[in-house]
Amino acid sequence: VMGIERSTFVIDANGKLRAEFRKVRVKDHVAAVLEETKRINKS
Repeated sequence: VMGIERSTFVIDANGKLRAEFRKVRVKDHVAAVLEETKRINKS
């Protein structure tokens, strides 16, 4: 099967991978990434 698989990676200022989203769908994805970055920034 051919196609596009979208992925998003959140990397902190030190270059550490903090979150990854695989096989994302565009709808609501921005909100999910924003929530995760807020959660990461609190820790």
